[in-house]
Amino acid sequence: MTPWEMLAVFAAGAGAGAVNTVVGSGSLITFPVLLATGMPPVTAAVSNTLGVIPGSISGAIGYRTELSGQSRRILKMSVGALLGGLTGATLLLALPATAFEKIVPALVGLALVLVILQPRISKSVRRRRERTGGSARPDGGPLLFTGLTLASVYGGYFPAAQGIIYMSLMGVLLDETLQRLNAVKNILVAVVNAVAALFFLFSADFDWTAVVLIAAGSAFGGPFGAKVGRRLSPAVLRILIVAVGTAAIVQLLRH
Repeated sequence: MTPWEMLAVFAAGAGAGAVNTVVGSGSLITFPVLLATGMPPVTAAVSNTLGVIPGSISGAIGYRTELSGQSRRILKMSVGALLGGLTGATLLLALPATAFEKIVPALVGLALVLVILQPRISKSVRRRRERTGGSARPDGGPLLFTGLTLASVYGGYFPAAQGIIYMSLMGVLLDETLQRLNAVKNILVAVVNAVAALFFLFSADFDWTAVVLIAAGSAFGGPFGAKVGRRLSPAVLRILIVAVGTAAIVQLLRH
């Protein structure tokens, strides 16, 4: 890489760290930059997954207050994230490099629909529980576990917008504020990225220069994203999720 390319990759890593903490889809910043340096797509995807781990961890730490009281829920969900992330990483190396270009836009589009409809769906669910005398399961039950595991397969395969899918699923099936769900999302993303990265270390080609630059940038951007994200109202956070998700679809369709 030239010095200017290295600077661009570092800046992209910082932006991705901040965006991943608040919303997800930070890889839509780093991935195109890596491709612009001439890196092959699969190598770029693998290097990106390895590089964003520090940002995921620092972002989760930045949301540690919102994680209070959610340890049992997080532990159960992390099992699904681990299994799904490993499966997705395996698929990335086994399937053609162009396969995600057809699958990912549809998944992100579905996630955005769920985010937009989440307040109405949640209100309908609460009214039904009031009529029947039921209550929400603290872990979302088998439906949420299955959904998050499948979303983690997607995240292990191509990490962009996995946070949006997590937020849409949890927003519909859990009675929690968006900020507390965002904290859980950061943990799950960190688990998926970590298990995928561990798999890639032993089975894939990656660029260490890119990994180090993205890691340094994302570690810097993660805490900044946590500070900004905590101050956002639920409505603003939802709008931001939809905006980033829409940009994700456009970017993937143009790739």
